[in-house]
Amino acid sequence: MVLRNLFVAAFSIFVIFDAYSKEVKIGFVLSTLQEERYQKDQAFFKEEAERLGFIPVMVSAENNAQTQTAKVENLIAQGVSALVIQPVNSKAAANLVKMAHMDKIPVVAYDRLIEEAPVDFYVTQDSFKVGVLQAEAAVQATHGKGNYVILMGQAGHSVANEITRGVMSVLGKYPEIKVVVQRNHDSWSSSLAMATVENALTQYKNKIDAVLANNSGMAHGAVQALHEQGLTGKVFVAGADADLASIKDLVKGRQQLEILKDIKPLAQTSARIAYSLATGKKELGDQTVASGNYKIPSIATPVYSITKENLEEKIFSTGFHSKEAVYSEKQ
Repeated sequence: MVLRNLFVAAFSIFVIFDAYSKEVKIGFVLSTLQEERYQKDQAFFKEEAERLGFIPVMVSAENNAQTQTAKVENLIAQGVSALVIQPVNSKAAANLVKMAHMDKIPVVAYDRLIEEAPVDFYVTQDSFKVGVLQAEAAVQATHGKGNYVILMGQAGHSVANEITRGVMSVLGKYPEIKVVVQRNHDSWSSSLAMATVENALTQYKNKIDAVLANNSGMAHGAVQALHEQGLTGKVFVAGADADLASIKDLVKGRQQLEILKDIKPLAQTSARIAYSLATGKKELGDQTVASGNYKIPSIATPVYSITKENLEEKIFSTGFHSKEAVYSEKQ
């Protein structure tokens, strides 16, 4: 009887150990958590991980490429089965792919393409369309003329480049529109964007007709700069990400357009594809994108224009922000 009990106990320990050894861990490496939207990315990724049955290991690189390298090295040492990486720097992150592939770990590029690297998959949003939607609305508001300021994200980011490429594809058709300032901003900084707009207003004696920002934070910085000059509501302002502060600005007429880059399908799709790759399956994208000499399978999730008129449909009913939060006086 004692021997039988010992055998049962030993077998139970083996079963538990064997089950644990088969657990799939997937690293989710965000560039930063400083921007409001990335709390949502993490939450939706974790939710999908729980549904699929893998362990998400989530880290942030604090907008520092060296920190991101260290975090990825640590995840590889922990034995993750796949990595989902939003690169701090799209070119420098090629080394992260090389490191992961040396250990036979597949890599999904998240939100931003990792350049010159054989990434296993790329899940993104239609960043080019973000820029197109911003520019089309601005052209309509300014009657196809005027001085424009383009607030770009951090240099080297594929998303910043693609949004701006979308903007310029539209503005280039209007000879009476002049882009007087087009500048990158480290860490997609709201305060740096505010300073850029302040300088533009000084240089052009407040004759700025539109400000198109690659993200919500920089749009909010522009709104603050315009407010100081008594130009609230007189200059067209567009952002992207639909952060709460910018939706509040939209409601109060301080900003005219936001682009909602729907985060839930982005995070959930990346989790599903990473899990599939981690368990030895091959994934085909809706399209392929070029990363240097490599063709990367890719999926682009949808983006939407947000105005005061469609807040109920796109923001409140979907739970992206609550009506109470948007109309609260608290910032």
